[in-house]
Amino acid sequence: MKEYKVIETRRHNAEKLMNDMAKQGWEVVSTALWIKLISHVLLITFSKEV
Repeated sequence: MKEYKVIETRRHNAEKLMNDMAKQGWEVVSTALWIKLISHVLLITFSKEV
């Protein structure tokens, strides 16, 4: 069975976030750019086996 997690972050923090999550066993499943009023956020979906 897989567990999923969606995290909202800024682009400049995405690489560090993905590396930190990978150390905890999470894998990136998908990414999406979300335009939120006047700013942009990156949604990253992670999964791992439980």
